[in-house]
Order: sequence, then C-alpha cells, then structure tokens
Amino acid sequence: MRYEKGDFLRHLIPSTLIISILLSLVIFITNCSYLWKSNLCFEISFPETVCAEPVTGRAFVMVARNGEREPRLQAGSWRNCVPFFGVDVENLKPGETVVIDENVLGYPLKSLGEIPEEDYYVQGLLNIYTEFHRSDGHVLWLPMDQWEGQQFNRSPGNLISEVKKVHLDAAAGYTVELNLSRVIPPVEVPSDTKWVKRIKIQSKLLTEFWGYPIYLGATILLPKDYDSHPSVYYPVHYIQGHFSLRAPHGFRTDDPGEKDPRGRMGYEFYKNWISDNFPRMICVTFQHPCPYFDDSYAVNSANVGPYGDAIMTELIPHIEEHFRIIRKPYARVLSGGSTGGWESLALQVFHPDFFGGAWVFYPDPVDFRRYILTNIYQDENAFYPPGHEWLIPERPMMRDIHGQVQVTMRQLSQLEAVLGSKGRSCQQLDIWQAVYGPVGEDGYPKPLWDKLTGEIDHEVAEYMKEHYDLRYYLEKNWATIGIKLVGKLHIYCGDMDNYYLNEAVYLLEQFLESTKDPHYAGSFQYGRPQKPHGWTPFGRTGELEKSMAEHIAKSAPKGENTSLWRY
Repeated sequence: MRYEKGDFLRHLIPSTLIISILLSLVIFITNCSYLWKSNLCFEISFPETVCAEPVTGRAFVMVARNGEREPRLQAGSWRNCVPFFGVDVENLKPGETVVIDENVLGYPLKSLGEIPEEDYYVQGLLNIYTEFHRSDGHVLWLPMDQWEGQQFNRSPGNLISEVKKVHLDAAAGYTVELNLSRVIPPVEVPSDTKWVKRIKIQSKLLTEFWGYPIYLGATILLPKDYDSHPSVYYPVHYIQGHFSLRAPHGFRTDDPGEKDPRGRMGYEFYKNWISDNFPRMICVTFQHPCPYFDDSYAVNSANVGPYGDAIMTELIPHIEEHFRIIRKPYARVLSGGSTGGWESLALQVFHPDFFGGAWVFYPDPVDFRRYILTNIYQDENAFYPPGHEWLIPERPMMRDIHGQVQVTMRQLSQLEAVLGSKGRSCQQLDIWQAVYGPVGEDGYPKPLWDKLTGEIDHEVAEYMKEHYDLRYYLEKNWATIGIKLVGKLHIYCGDMDNYYLNEAVYLLEQFLESTKDPHYAGSFQYGRPQKPHGWTPFGRTGELEKSMAEHIAKSAPKGENTSLWRY
C-alpha cells in the first residue's frame, strides 16, 4: 500500500510515541528491580540464653577484609579503622531484630553502599547501656565502664556475634543475619606483688551524684626496702593518664626480651628502681573511668560529677592512710602526658597548696584558643578555618611528624557520631565537652559543635572558658594563686605534636613568661626537630624521678630529713 507524505507522518508519530513510552516503562521497571535488589542490611539479634532482659544501648556491625583478628578489635580507632556502622537501640528484647541499613551512618565509609564488592569478615556487637538516675534529676542511659577503660569492643557484658565470612555486593543487594551469641567476659585484675599493690574503693560523692555505684582505684609501686624500713615515709609521685591496670612506668621484674620493646622498658625501669643510687619514692597511678570516657579529667564537672573532690578527699586520703607517704605538699609531685598532662597541670593549678610541683607532658589543650587548631571563641566552624571563600581547606586534627595530615576534625567528629549519639562515644571530643561544658536540656552534655556540620555553639564555648581554660584561669587568678605556683610548673612538648597540642602550649608559655610579682619561675622545653606526641626529655628508665627527687629535696622545709629516702 502506498502512503502519501502526510499519511506517513500521521502514522509515524503515534508509533514513535508508543515506542518511547515502552522504552521508558522498561527503564522504570529495570530501575525498580535494581532498587529492590540493592537493599543492603545487617539484621542483629540476641537470644534469651545470653541475655534474658531487654537492652538499651548501641548496636554495631564491623566489616573487615582481614580475618586474623575479630573485626570488633579492628574498629573504633581514628586511623586504620575497618568500616563499622552504629545505631541506638531502646528496650530491645531477646529475639527482636535491629536493622543496620544504608541509612545508618558509618566510619570511615558513610554508608553500606560505599563498601566495594568483595569477601569480608563481619561481626555484630551490642554495647549495653546502664540507666542512671542522677542527683540533678536527669535520667540518662550511658555505657558504664566495667574496669576495662571504656573500650566498647572489649567491655565485659557486651554482646558479640561469631565472625561470619560473607560476600558483599551493593549492586546485587544483601541481607546478613548476625546472632549475638557470646558475652565478653569480665576483666582479670592482676594480682598484687611485693612491689605493686592495687586498691579499689567506692566513692560516696560519685555514687550520690550518679545514683549508681561508682568506683575509684589506684596502682601503687613501692620502693626498694619498703617492708624492711617500717619507720620511713616517702615522697609520692602521682602519675596521671588514661585508664590502665599496668604498674607505673610498666614496671616488671622479668625480662621480656627484645621482641617486646614496651615491656623491655618496664624491665629497664625496674633495674633502675632497685639500684642503690635511685631515690626511694612511691609511684601511684589513678583509675577513675567515668560513663563518658576512660578517665574523668580529675576535676569537678556538671556532666561528669565531682571527680575532683572525690580524688582529693576520698582517693588520695585513702592511699596516704594505707601507705607510708609524707603527707606534706612539698613531697607530693605530679606528672602526666596528653590527657594526663592536662590533669597534672589542672590538679596543680586548682590545688596549689596541696601539691609541690607538676611535670606536664604534651598536655591536651591548655588554652581553648587552640582547641587542637580551632579557636572555639571566635571561629564559627570546627571543620574549616575562617577567611576562605572558594577554596576552603579542611581543618586537620592529626598529622605525622612531617606534617602530613592523617585525620581531620570532620572525620573525628564523624567517628564519634557513629560510636554514640548524645555525646556517648567515649572518645576525645565527647569527653572534652562532657567535662568542660554545660548540661543540655535532655541531661546529656550540650554539644560544643554539631558533629555533622561543625557549627560551633559559642555559649558552650564561653562556659568552657570560665571553668576549664587553664591559661585563662591562671591569667584571671594570678594575683592570688601565682605565689603558690612559683617554681612548680614544668611543661614539655614536641614541636610536631601529632595533635597540634604544642600550639596551645605556646600560648600558655607567653602568659607565664610575662608574669611579674611573682614570676612563675618554672620552665618550658620543646623537643626539636620533628618530635611527636609522646616526646619527653627524661627517657623511660627513671630520669624523671631523679629530677623530681632533687626538686623535692630543695623544696623541703628546714629540718626535714630527706636522706632517709634520697640516695
């Protein structure tokens, strides 16, 4: 049949339209099929045999390429962290399922959809929270430390699954079931020895604040001939730092060999400790984990509680009543690094009449104008510096000694957001805002900045300034406390501290060096060049105690017999 030109066009247009509609329909069905297939999720549950009661806490799934260690032990750190994802659970009953899907935030990958197709080792974990009825009227759910030092992946009582090897393909979709059939066992506390003693006491002050039993502890290292000289009393070195049940300085009487460098340093310290020309002192490390971190920062806090008072009026008196310590300020000295560096400075500054000197190593921010690199009083955002419009650099949080950035503030904030909502990550930023900041309306710490946007709350910053900015506190109160701190402050930091902590130390030095009537008469020392976080000029075999002994002897009141302990 022949068509005229007009007839051909009239027939062609409807045919083309129909074909176009059919093609669109095929594409739509294909896309729907893809969306259905790409459903990605992990389903986590626990049986009644491992936990008969409903649980409130946070559920995690960890995804690792390497099966040599359980995935849970490869997750949760700032660097070299396998992908993991977390979501809150409330009143989860045995047999019920919690789903971790593409909408759940992860670290370092943000979504399950970003995981490349591959074989993986996966594991589920449930971090169980405790209900606290705090004395300020707030009811909170928080991870209670089980004397492990707030490590969610090792905390006794937490539920974990067996490791499962699976193939994950986001394009094909997957649903992986994980049964939390195991319970992490209790911590084994090392036994006492001739040299090392451990104590653990319930704090009345903290128990009243939290409405739940809270404990403080200490590990005490005794000097040579302590038992054979029962009439001799000794100076004490209070060492601040993260939670640990190890003996001070890693003290150990056996030689572990060259394959264990850390253990070998503890053995070398032991050999110096028992030598004839080593000063006889008592070394003490504290244990004071809190529901927000492995360490309370040793001060009173609206969120964390009266840990400062508990340490000063309960723990230290208990130690000094049970061990032969010279209970005078000149004979009490402090030290600590990082978190412990901030604590040793804070204890000395807030209690200038009680302690005789502080050796402060690479402390956490001592001036909040350098909160890592953020000026929390002036900057609007923690994730990037001010003054940039088009090319906006990310603000670093961690570097190597050559300056190569390894973790940014945005990434650390993302990690903490995955580990716990409402400031419950038990990590660095969350403990800072818990200790230094005010209580929010919901009873949890009021955030200093939004974990996902970086926007800073300057009301929180001003609260922190008035209470815990140590440089600001010293400058504001120097007229009254300066005379009590003369010659007592000794600060040390590497010039390439991995967390930029030297920047705040520089500001502290500027103020202290400017002091007059009195001048602080202390010291600052910087490791150069390229000295990282952890640098100290004293080594690890007892040089610090020798320096302290000289300071204590010079500071001793007239008539004190220092020859009994100073060799």
